[in-house]
Amino acid sequence: MSTLTGQQIAGLGLTGWVFLGDALYTRAATGSFAAGLALADAVGAAAEEANHHPDLDLRYPHVDIRLTSHDAGGVTQRDIDMARTVTELARQAGVSLEGTGMSRVELALDTPAREGVMPFWRELLAYESGAAEVTRPWSADEIGDPAGRLPVVWFQASGSEEPRQRWHLDVWVDPSQVQDRIDAAVAAGGRVVDDSEKPSFVVLADAEGNRSCLCTWRDPDEQ
Repeated sequence: MSTLTGQQIAGLGLTGWVFLGDALYTRAATGSFAAGLALADAVGAAAEEANHHPDLDLRYPHVDIRLTSHDAGGVTQRDIDMARTVTELARQAGVSLEGTGMSRVELALDTPAREGVMPFWRELLAYESGAAEVTRPWSADEIGDPAGRLPVVWFQASGSEEPRQRWHLDVWVDPSQVQDRIDAAVAAGGRVVDDSEKPSFVVLADAEGNRSCLCTWRDPDEQ
């Protein structure tokens, strides 16, 4: 089954869900642990019937739900179908879904020696790298937690000139949230370093010059 682009997903009219580059996300405001557990049970039963495997994170007072097709390496039509099923289950339970304010964080190491340092970080973190037998389909430049709990680490090619920044964050958000995040970060003492690729990504820095990227699924020409 082929994966869907962000633009295709945006055109499907899902309410309460966001696409953060790798999967569909939503937060179910259950209000109590018991209500969250009941919704998780209902979603689990529907997923089992559909032979789907969503990621659920039960907290007080919400449940975070992530949908992706692990075997396809992205979002497919079966994830869209499951999202609509979850939306209906939430409606029946009187629970609202809202994903707009959610974020996904990746760690990026800027390095001229990816092949030389990747094995160290993979072993230190007990992560997996891209191979046919791994739990999730990591790309060649990234490693990830096989349980899906911790952020992906990816390795970005860089020069070796000093001084240079080694680590930065990639913070994935819904495109509608980009400007608000930028404004808040700047108001908190940061600055915009490069917005030439906005809204695909914007490079920001804190008061000491430490850089990170705000990312979305949109292409730079989709203003």
